[in-house]
Amino acid sequence: MQSNFKKLTKNAADPEAIAVAVLGWLANDADMFGRFLALTGVTPAQVRTAVADPGFLGGMLDFLMNHEPTLMAFCEATGTPPEAVAAASAHFSTPGLGSGEY
Repeated sequence: MQSNFKKLTKNAADPEAIAVAVLGWLANDADMFGRFLALTGVTPAQVRTAVADPGFLGGMLDFLMNHEPTLMAFCEATGTPPEAVAAASAHFSTPGLGSGEY
């Protein structure tokens, strides 16, 4: 997938920077963004306010993490290591029962 989205190089370990990069990357692909919005139930008009919600950011990162080809396409397009995306996803996601952090 060819993209004109800028590579994420500065603050690549910052979960918020990664989340913003994911949002920009998704928004750059109408089909992918439409699929994401359909799965979340968020309308395009709600995205601007939803990005302030850590749960939305976590869901967006989970969307990427749950489909390896999409994750790898994002990582290739932005120069972000998959491990950084996984760490950002863990940062925004609530701990599950199996995490020992409940």
